[in-house]
Amino acid sequence: MAYETIKYDLVDQILTITLNRPEKLNACTALMEREIVDAFDRADENNDVRAIIVTGEGRAFCAGADLSSGADTFDRDTRRGPVKRLPNGAVDYSDPKVSDGGGKIAMRIFKCLKPVIAAVNGPAVGMGATMQLAMDIRIASEAARFGFVFSQRGLVPEGASSWFLPRVVGIAQALEWSLSGRVFPAQEALAGRLISKLVPSDQLLPTARELAREIADKTSPVSVALIRQLMWRMLGADDPMEAHKLESRGMYTRGRSGDAKEGVMAFLEKRSAIFKDKVPADMPDFFPWWTEREYK
Repeated sequence: MAYETIKYDLVDQILTITLNRPEKLNACTALMEREIVDAFDRADENNDVRAIIVTGEGRAFCAGADLSSGADTFDRDTRRGPVKRLPNGAVDYSDPKVSDGGGKIAMRIFKCLKPVIAAVNGPAVGMGATMQLAMDIRIASEAARFGFVFSQRGLVPEGASSWFLPRVVGIAQALEWSLSGRVFPAQEALAGRLISKLVPSDQLLPTARELAREIADKTSPVSVALIRQLMWRMLGADDPMEAHKLESRGMYTRGRSGDAKEGVMAFLEKRSAIFKDKVPADMPDFFPWWTEREYK
């Protein structure tokens, strides 16, 4: 698929997805939403992708939704056609036309099997802020700014951010930023633990690539995929026993794998490990476990 609004660059097992509408501060359109989802689909199916970096072209990461439609920008009936109605005239909220685009991006990133690093090069507001929350590591340049601006637009948070944001930064910080809708600097994002590292602008991508390189060179792809899903999905578990059951499955299946044997022998022999198991081909039989009604 040829992309119009993003760049897809795979070099030495590190995929860089660049939001590419710099003249519009990379504001997100319906086309960009589809292209981002497609890029993550491709990445999951490509064994050569070991880590993903997401950044923006030009001086912004993403200025949020494209507001060029004016007052009707967020009116689903106007933009997508009337949504379905139930026999009593009430909205049928199961109609796909109701689904917000930011949520589609966030949920696709959430399900990704590869580690995802946000390299925030400039302003990131609205969708530009929420799409990062499902990414695993967020680093930012000193030029970055953030804003969960929905309250100032008469909206509510999207991109599943009412689930992600409190888990990333805590409920009090999430509410302060979301209720006020204000834009805040990268230093405040660092203090609030929205980002893990703040670097000069010219060091942003080198720093992100160094981190991605470490993951690509030293880890098992299948183990990374399982760790990523375990960590995110156990945030919603109501008892640590759920984690124990799943980790036991993981330890059993991975302990018998060629990767585990290679990892141990590489350590004992003081050499670099060569992991051969692939994603998604060699994922264990209990994956994806969240489709089960109960754990056995």
